[in-house]
Amino acid sequence: MNQTKQTNRRIVLASRPAGAPVPDNLRLETAAIPQPGDGQVLLRTVYLSLDPYMRGRMNDAESYSAPVELGAVMGAGTVSRVEASNHADFAPGDWVLGYSGWQDYALSDGGDVKKLQGDALAHPSWALGVLGMPGFTAYMGLMDIGQPKAGETVVVAAASGAVGSVVGQVARLKGCRTVGIAGGKDKCRYAVETLGFDVCVDRRAPDFAGQLARACPDGIDIYFENVGGAVFDAVIPLLNTSARIPLCGLIANYNMQELPEGRDRLPFLQALLLRKRIRMQGYIITLDYAHRYDEFIQAMSPWVGQGKVVMREDIVDGLEQAPQAFIGLLEGKNFGKLVVRVGSDQL
Repeated sequence: MNQTKQTNRRIVLASRPAGAPVPDNLRLETAAIPQPGDGQVLLRTVYLSLDPYMRGRMNDAESYSAPVELGAVMGAGTVSRVEASNHADFAPGDWVLGYSGWQDYALSDGGDVKKLQGDALAHPSWALGVLGMPGFTAYMGLMDIGQPKAGETVVVAAASGAVGSVVGQVARLKGCRTVGIAGGKDKCRYAVETLGFDVCVDRRAPDFAGQLARACPDGIDIYFENVGGAVFDAVIPLLNTSARIPLCGLIANYNMQELPEGRDRLPFLQALLLRKRIRMQGYIITLDYAHRYDEFIQAMSPWVGQGKVVMREDIVDGLEQAPQAFIGLLEGKNFGKLVVRVGSDQL
């Protein structure tokens, strides 16, 4: 099904997953296109961002944001064009960054969208990646929590992904030695040859822990965590005194129906954090750093414009492909920032 100007396709949460999501958890519906009232604009989605955090919002559980209600449109960051406007600050054709979700059309009063500017106008989908939430997450976690110093060793999980790729490149710009962790030889090759990591270790290798130790002869000063699981287990013994761990995600745990207690390991981890004075801090970019978005853009935009920071995009065509693409994202099948091209970028 293609985007039209007659109906609004929407993908809604049909049922809550028990473990890993399956296609039946999501349902494609059609509805009338909403009409803008006074002070409103009608947005037509061009690009839709798919991100791991969405898995948590499918659960009916306490979290930092409310769960998606059954029958409601799945939420997501979007880049849209203004289709029609009754708002003085917006004209048809304007490009905006918003949160329209998994659907063709949405209404806005203008307060929840930002007009695209600069490099993002030339590459609108970048507003969902290197110049958007993933880049913002990478930059603030590394710079504010990690506080990198030249000569330190920075290890990055999911190094070829939307967040990890930016962390590694910024750490390199700050004079650090960068060690990536990725799933598969192709992703590791990309991390070294394109992103500039000093070395990248394949997490699927049988001797992964040993390879990581050899890649970090001087230990680890900063570990950027967005995976968890066996990767974190391999990192723990290599952490240096005063190491810092920015924690923005745990994709290895997202499909678990019950999180492991891990109480047998907890005393060891607590003792390690104390003995080595390690700082481990979780953060939610939209809650903890929204007020510093301009700071991020001022730093990142020149690097992107000069080609010093790049991001690979994995673009899927068609809103109807979003459910399967999202399931694949949680399985590590994507290669780069996963974006759905919902409709044409032309008016």
